[in-house]
Amino acid sequence: MAHHDTDFQPLALAVLTVSDTRTPDNDTSGDLLADRARQAGHEMVARDLVRDDIYQLRRVVSAWIADPAVQVVLVTGGTGFSGRDSTPEALGVLFDKEVLGFGELFRQVSLDEIGPSTIQSRCLAGVANRTLIFCLPGSNNACATGWDKIIANQLDSRTRPCNFAGLVRREV
Repeated sequence: MAHHDTDFQPLALAVLTVSDTRTPDNDTSGDLLADRARQAGHEMVARDLVRDDIYQLRRVVSAWIADPAVQVVLVTGGTGFSGRDSTPEALGVLFDKEVLGFGELFRQVSLDEIGPSTIQSRCLAGVANRTLIFCLPGSNNACATGWDKIIANQLDSRTRPCNFAGLVRREV
């Protein structure tokens, strides 16, 4: 990625894990995202884990959208096709604007890793109240792919020709 000669601007991130089986002790995908964000220089300001329930997801993410201290929300889990997977239905309605290319780009870059099974990913991203929200599958590999190949660069204020860092509110 091309970087401009400006200073890095750390962002305030929250991580939400959506799972019926994980606990804070074995939430490896949430740990991965939180660790990658910290290593990139961002600040972790919130973390939560909820069951795959539309209303619990909306409750947590709505609170973060309303909180001026949270600039970016990373969600892991609930993006598949099983009966309990409901992240797109729960959170898509909260977006003021959807980042239409995110799901397509994620599936494109993950094609090399998992082949045509990538079609079963319903990951999505959007902006709500100037808060960026990225929804990724729950596997560690998918979270690493999403962060390393897309999200990290888009949250880096130095990435050119454009990035999302300048679009989030700055009241922190």
